[in-house]
Amino acid sequence: MKRRIIGIDPGLASTGWGVVDYEQSRIRYLAHGCIETIAALPRAERLFFIYREINNVLETYSPTEAAMETLYFGKNVSSAIAVAEARGVLSLAMAERNLSLAECTPHEIKQAVVGVRKAEKDQVQEMVALILGLPVIPKPDHAADALGAAICAAHAAIMGSPKR
Repeated sequence: MKRRIIGIDPGLASTGWGVVDYEQSRIRYLAHGCIETIAALPRAERLFFIYREINNVLETYSPTEAAMETLYFGKNVSSAIAVAEARGVLSLAMAERNLSLAECTPHEIKQAVVGVRKAEKDQVQEMVALILGLPVIPKPDHAADALGAAICAAHAAIMGSPKR
């Protein structure tokens, strides 16, 4: 049975997305992109734009499940709050379509894609391109990270334990 997985790297300024098909232990690339918002707009308008755009992506590719990178708390609390709000509208869009949503930590994504939990960002991006048979690393970085989340969800399925 073919499963279509959308991976998401949430952010208020840039939300990356990537879609793969998983069937018979094979992962096949379909598409990727990035939803970018205008910093000068009010936060509510930026969140609504993300919501609208992810719904367009969901409508176009009709995924059967989703995987989203979990929130990484760095030193900048205000940016973490903005990312959390973006995650909220993205999660809402998935819930409206009854898509199961796997939560993938950055370490889990690195482990699934590179085989090392402390891999560097450029290693992850190179392996995403290699795994998906792409001639170049997907750009922008957020889209490559989103494809990594989709690969992580597919990898969990390959290992027999899909994350929810």
